[in-house]
Amino acid sequence: MSKLRITQIISKNGETKRQIANLRALGIRKMNQTVEVEKTPITMGQVAKIAHLVKVEEIN
Repeated sequence: MSKLRITQIISKNGETKRQIANLRALGIRKMNQTVEVEKTPITMGQVAKIAHLVKVEEIN
């Protein structure tokens, strides 16, 4: 299965608790931090909710 490289590019200040919780669930804790996660339907749903805060790259 492929992976996603997710990098936070915009601050979480002013965002809803749910969006901040999605960042934490993905393992992102601070600005410009990059994490690699498996591409699953659950992960894609989380990324969709915070798409305006992160940059997503697909890794083979």
